[in-house]
Amino acid sequence: MLRQRVRPPGPRTGGGTPPRARGAASPAAPDSPPLSTPSRLLTWLGRLGAPAAAFAVFQTLLGILPEQLAGEVARYSVAATAGVGAGAVVWLAAALLHARAAVGAQPASHASSPTGPLPELMDGAYEALRRGLSVIDVPGRGPLTGWPHSLAESDPPVHPTAFGTAYGLHLLLDIAPLDGRVRAGEVAETLWRLRLPGGGWAARSQGGGARPEVTAIVLGALARAGADPRLLESEVRSCEVLLDSQHDASGLANTYVVTNVLRGLLRAAPGSAALAGLRDVLVNGATADPLRGNHRCWGAALATGRGNPAPSAVHTARAVVTLDRAARVLGEDERQRAVREEGLRWLLAGGVPDLENCQEEVRRPGREDPLHQELLSVRHFGAAWVARALMTDGAGRVAADGVGVVAWQSQLSAAVARVHGMQRGGVWRWDDGPMGHPVWMAYQGLSVLRRHALMVHRP
Repeated sequence: MLRQRVRPPGPRTGGGTPPRARGAASPAAPDSPPLSTPSRLLTWLGRLGAPAAAFAVFQTLLGILPEQLAGEVARYSVAATAGVGAGAVVWLAAALLHARAAVGAQPASHASSPTGPLPELMDGAYEALRRGLSVIDVPGRGPLTGWPHSLAESDPPVHPTAFGTAYGLHLLLDIAPLDGRVRAGEVAETLWRLRLPGGGWAARSQGGGARPEVTAIVLGALARAGADPRLLESEVRSCEVLLDSQHDASGLANTYVVTNVLRGLLRAAPGSAALAGLRDVLVNGATADPLRGNHRCWGAALATGRGNPAPSAVHTARAVVTLDRAARVLGEDERQRAVREEGLRWLLAGGVPDLENCQEEVRRPGREDPLHQELLSVRHFGAAWVARALMTDGAGRVAADGVGVVAWQSQLSAAVARVHGMQRGGVWRWDDGPMGHPVWMAYQGLSVLRRHALMVHRP
């Protein structure tokens, strides 16, 4: 079940036409329009020096004013006053031309960016990680150093979760702080201590059995932190078994679950034999949308499974990002590339509603009693996923063949501005409750702004 969610209260990212992003592929600038009459006059005046213009006006008036104008003093006074006025006008015109030239010559890379000062946001995110860190000693598990689900949930310290700690480790590795007040090694060790007795990891709402989507997230974080590949190997095999049609048919039919596992295994085990089959599941799960040119896209449920595969921007963006990463590691054939690019075209045919956050419920039969269901509530950062999809390598080329590079840049800029607008000081807010500052949202938000800053940077 997928529910669209209204944006949380906060300042709007601005009305009207969103600012253009500056990608690598920029269209040629059109010829400048002809200058209007006032602009030509300003140009002519600006080319004259202020003293020269003043003297020219003075001499001209002195020659044409009648000699009967109350004597020579009056004639010289009128001419001098007009000359000074003309000089001032020319000086102002020259200053205006200089200012216009300075603005026009300003490099695009130095123009204002909707992302704001990225170093300050990264510093703010690190301080939030420090404040939200839970350090507790659990009998039988030892000291735990990590995070629960939300950065606002740790006062007093609460038990770290595998989900929150994995995303906290991802965020810490992205920030790469200059001090050791939060040590990545201790956080990684905590993830190993949170491993379930039978192997694998699960969200705290999922009970005592491992689930593939959480296990893959943890494995990806541990691999980024430099975990021993020999220790990861057995857990990777367990994760591959968890996402099997006989073991977890519900998970294998869910876009969120499949994309999570694929991205996690691509980080932790790029040579895994399960990757090709999982990608086929995702590619085959796309569905055509007649409302957007029959381009293939994705819904909360894969089209090959049971459930409603109604088109969803956030699930399409998740699939595009995942398939792009798989193409980097595994390569891709023509069909796989065509489906990935159609997902991009579907997103490029959308608009502002695609950037809204949404929430879904992943339901599975209970382990002990199939008549009861396990329920996992999943929240999706819509603008962040759309921005990530629009920043994949092929997005600019696909846009150039369709809606155009300018439209792509405009959509990307709007998505990045929405991402930036949902944070304060490097902390992203879902709502105002104790669970309203998710660790995963901070990681996704900051990674989007960081990627965009690198994309638009011009040394």
